[in-house]
Amino acid sequence: MMSENKTITFIITRQDHPDESAYDEKFEIPYRENMNVISALMEIRRNPVNADGESTTPVYWDMGCLEEVCGACSMVINGTPRQSCTALVDQLEQPIRLAPMTTFPVTRDLAVDRSRMFDSLKKVKAWVPIDGTHDLGPGPKMAESKRQWAYELSKCMTCGVCLEACPNVNSKTDFIGPAALSQVRLFNSHPTGAMNKSERLQTIMDAEGLMGCGNAQNCVQSCPKGIPLTTSIAALYRDTAIESFKSFFGSDSRV
Repeated sequence: MMSENKTITFIITRQDHPDESAYDEKFEIPYRENMNVISALMEIRRNPVNADGESTTPVYWDMGCLEEVCGACSMVINGTPRQSCTALVDQLEQPIRLAPMTTFPVTRDLAVDRSRMFDSLKKVKAWVPIDGTHDLGPGPKMAESKRQWAYELSKCMTCGVCLEACPNVNSKTDFIGPAALSQVRLFNSHPTGAMNKSERLQTIMDAEGLMGCGNAQNCVQSCPKGIPLTTSIAALYRDTAIESFKSFFGSDSRV
């Protein structure tokens, strides 16, 4: 039992600068009941002394809400990408190994730059277009059945875990990943967002989009919010097929 241990051992992969080499540093901290990884990192920050008794720099990481909503505290914990705020120490094997996600450039220690995710969202226009010049009044209504699955897709917090788990997202490909693809389906389902539906579908008809998916299904298994990512990708295959026929044969309707 973890409660029988007086200390918790962490092996943390650190990197002082984006251009410097990574190294591992071992820490031991007092055990407290119901501790999560974030609270353990805070303890190390309060007293930055490694397991050899040497003073060191405080470990750097990102965090925000501490409620698994913002997505900022993603890291690889014992080999699995996840949110550190909901990773309970009692449920982890020791030594607990913490490392930054490898899909994104490391800024320092456990913090990474997730800009590629936001760039992908810009590419697929993952927003509802408004001109902002006048009050649009109440938003358009959606069918309840559509609203329910659209709500599930809206839970995405751009944490990057699905990209880290996906074998097709790497330095050799430009695949935008499952998160952005799922957001294409979300905003295409919105009555106003559907105005850009054709444009979004055209954008993902290449190796950066749907063709980059190898159907490994790691994304849906790793998503901390349980978003049906593979369901969205399957639906987009159908939508892009219809869009291709419309583009080839021509159509007066754009839905």
